[in-house]
Amino acid sequence: MASHRRPKPATRTRVTVLTATAAAAVALSAQAANAAPAKPTVKDAKAKVDALYTQAEQATEKLDAASEKLTTLQKDASSLQDQVARQQQHLNQLRDGLGTLAASQYRNGGIDPMLQLFLSANPDTYLQQATTMDQLSSLQVGALDQLQDAKRTLDQSRAEATSKLAELQSTRAELAKRKNEAKEKLSQAQAVLNSLTAQQRAQIAQQDALAASRASSRVNLGNAVPATQRAGAAFAAAQNELGKPYVYGATGPGSFDCSGLTSYAYAQAGVSIPRTSQEQANAGTRIYSASQLGVGDLVIFYGDYHHVGLYAGNGLVLHAPKPGAVVRYESMNDMPFEFGVRI
Repeated sequence: MASHRRPKPATRTRVTVLTATAAAAVALSAQAANAAPAKPTVKDAKAKVDALYTQAEQATEKLDAASEKLTTLQKDASSLQDQVARQQQHLNQLRDGLGTLAASQYRNGGIDPMLQLFLSANPDTYLQQATTMDQLSSLQVGALDQLQDAKRTLDQSRAEATSKLAELQSTRAELAKRKNEAKEKLSQAQAVLNSLTAQQRAQIAQQDALAASRASSRVNLGNAVPATQRAGAAFAAAQNELGKPYVYGATGPGSFDCSGLTSYAYAQAGVSIPRTSQEQANAGTRIYSASQLGVGDLVIFYGDYHHVGLYAGNGLVLHAPKPGAVVRYESMNDMPFEFGVRI
């Protein structure tokens, strides 16, 4: 038979070692759990903040597009509702007129026409009444046709109005979504800045101040000439806005986002261009070589066309760059250039 042996009891030395090892592991875990997260470097923090600002601007341009669409839809829906009301009134009038014709016909044509002629004491009078009856019948047929046409038109207008109202509701939801998205990205960027030390924040502020110094009218713009007369007028209008703050969704005159500045500048030159950078990218003749740009040409940046400025000459662009910044000049090399647009 197999023998059953009890395990040897742990020695005091072994227990002490195990206990010490476990205590050390617990202490290390506690230290790791309580250790503060490493502070980001200025370079890493600035890169993250810039990325969040870019995402906020992308959301802002979508917000601007939804806002513009909302305004158009509100006008269209209101116009369609007025149109439906007018068509309904017209339909009611046609129905009332048709009822009057029907009643008249019933009063004058309630018995067989041959019997009416046989019983009539005055055939000439009957023939005159018969002619009137034919006219009434013709009028009734015409009124029925008008009524049917009016009903079809009214149904079509109602369907269109219903569709516009549904689109309006969807656009309102899109507007709220993009607004919240932009606010969230800006909030995240601020959180990153708040996580920095005072010295690190001062370094970033110094870098921003250096960039903001480009908002000076003494910047060397070289010898570039306006692309067109209206482009030159638009650029001159934009120069008057140097130093004004970037605010998402703003179209001036106190603050601007990127496409808000360009659309405002061209409006001052008497030219209406679309509101968003994506739409402005298709608003004129594209210029793919930076060397062919003239002062006042629109300059489109990034692959999704979410940023736009005005060419200023000497490789510089005049634009509203990002939240926390002001309208200023900046090197085109600071952003991925896609193409220019000549209005």
